[in-house]
Amino acid sequence: MASLTLKNIKKIYPFSGDDTKKKKKKKGEEQEEKKVNLQITDKGVVAVQEFNLEIKDKEFIVLVGPSGCGKSTTLRMIAGLEEISEGELYIGDRLVNDVAPKDRDIAMVFQNYALYPHMTVYDNLAFALKLRHTPKDEIDKKVKEAAEILDITQYLGRKPKALSGGQRQRVAIGRAIVRNPQVMLMDEPLSNLDAKLRNQMRAEIIKLRERINTTFIYVTHDQTEAMTLGDRIVIMKDGFIQQIGTPQEVFSHPYNLFVAGFIGTPQMNMFDAKLVKDNGKYAVRLGNLTVELSDDKQAALTRNNVAEQDVVLGVRPEHITLADDGIDARVDVHEMMGSTVHLHVTAMGRDVVLVVSTMDMTPAQIAALANGASVKFKFHGNVCHVFNKETGVNLEA
Repeated sequence: MASLTLKNIKKIYPFSGDDTKKKKKKKGEEQEEKKVNLQITDKGVVAVQEFNLEIKDKEFIVLVGPSGCGKSTTLRMIAGLEEISEGELYIGDRLVNDVAPKDRDIAMVFQNYALYPHMTVYDNLAFALKLRHTPKDEIDKKVKEAAEILDITQYLGRKPKALSGGQRQRVAIGRAIVRNPQVMLMDEPLSNLDAKLRNQMRAEIIKLRERINTTFIYVTHDQTEAMTLGDRIVIMKDGFIQQIGTPQEVFSHPYNLFVAGFIGTPQMNMFDAKLVKDNGKYAVRLGNLTVELSDDKQAALTRNNVAEQDVVLGVRPEHITLADDGIDARVDVHEMMGSTVHLHVTAMGRDVVLVVSTMDMTPAQIAALANGASVKFKFHGNVCHVFNKETGVNLEA
């Protein structure tokens, strides 16, 4: 197995001849501009910018972000399917920038399964080993071991068209693990499955990770997958890394407004608020509510010597509670989710989402939260996130 090191990795897609002509016509304009959220320079479109990451042996890393953020491009550079424009990629101690994909000892699972339709499941699993001229008895052993791990032994004689989406994805994963690669790359492998199958396959991947000793790099746009699968999460936007951390770190201490809004379902509520100091203690003032921040937040803001200022205040929906006094709100939408009810309310001139537990509520109390109802809410200082209004950076960072 192996560690990976990505040093200042950059991917630039050069302009075509037509693009260059268009670029020359715009000499009077700025050298760099934004187009589809990616930076454009004289060299071309920059899809990945200064990507630096150390991945430990047997670690499970998840690259997550919206479409077009550069996560799949990064994965394809690691696989050798895309050329690295600048920077260095090491697998173990070996520089592999110019090493062919087949010689990198990696395996990749694609979004569309990429199975050979004319081959049986057995032959699909065995194909890469046959290309390596692996002895037949060893091929048979490895194929059956992989099939047992993934619970597809009963399908070895079938062809892909006779399998469900979840079964095909298991075969695609099995085809990768029979090679016992140093690094397993997975590019949105669950995105073609329905919600129930995605949940099942997430659990299967977690079990698989415990049974095979390899390094995983997993790409997804689904932050639920990122939070449940990753040892660490790399959050990307417009080709840049926004934050690297454990699922708990990026949830509890988002580095900026983008991470705060991207991680968490429903997403974090944002308010225009004031950060003030009262008797040497930091507090946030929102409407008629003043909330003193918790000791750890006091320490972080003091360490950063943060002054009183207008801020963007972030509070997650599950951290807001209904109260007899607090901020006035009107219920616009009432979504019953079983053990919780999601309230979409209007407060402070904006839409706010509250996740309210129904465990200790009577049916009458739940019914009282119907559309149009007036409620009040508040929150405590330990769940507040304060962001610089100009830069969007967390003031505790």
